[in-house]
Amino acid sequence: MATVFAHGELRLYLLALLDAGPKHGYELITELTERFGGTYRPSAGTIYPRLGRLEDEGLVRRSVEGRKTTYELTPAGRAEIEARRGDVAQLEHGIAETVRQRAQALRAEVQGSLQGLRAELAAAAQSARARPREGEPDPRRRESYAWRMEAEALVQRFREDVRADLRRADASSVVTELTVDTLRTVLDSARKAVRATLP
Repeated sequence: MATVFAHGELRLYLLALLDAGPKHGYELITELTERFGGTYRPSAGTIYPRLGRLEDEGLVRRSVEGRKTTYELTPAGRAEIEARRGDVAQLEHGIAETVRQRAQALRAEVQGSLQGLRAELAAAAQSARARPREGEPDPRRRESYAWRMEAEALVQRFREDVRADLRRADASSVVTELTVDTLRTVLDSARKAVRATLP
């Protein structure tokens, strides 16, 4: 996936986030993740070195209390943010566009992963259509039953995988309204495709 921030943009955005008040590094990571609707989560190895450089530039002050380190803007940091309000607004607009593009890519990726499930369900449905009518000899009944059970197992496995993914995302605080909207759209599309394959 394309780079999220162009050169110097993350530096500016960290200053903008600190403009609202002092924050821990983890709070900055979480806030960035939320701004991107969970489609991007910066690593500690990305954020902390940049905070260190901002401190070296005299734009950020670091305070350590016990095991917690807090970062806040210095007067020079506030002056830079005031001078670059227009750049921050443009950056916010760019982030909104990035989130939209990443959400579309995520929808496409999830829909693509559903193609295999749809094909297997279609094969199971075709087999079910070919089963003998009531009162006729039923030599393939066991085979049809086995196909139906396999189809149900596929649906159950898919459900469990999605639930596990959601739990992992929730543990990382990245389940957002955008996540739920994307999931709803993809699952509605999958349900319609599955229904179209059944008699």
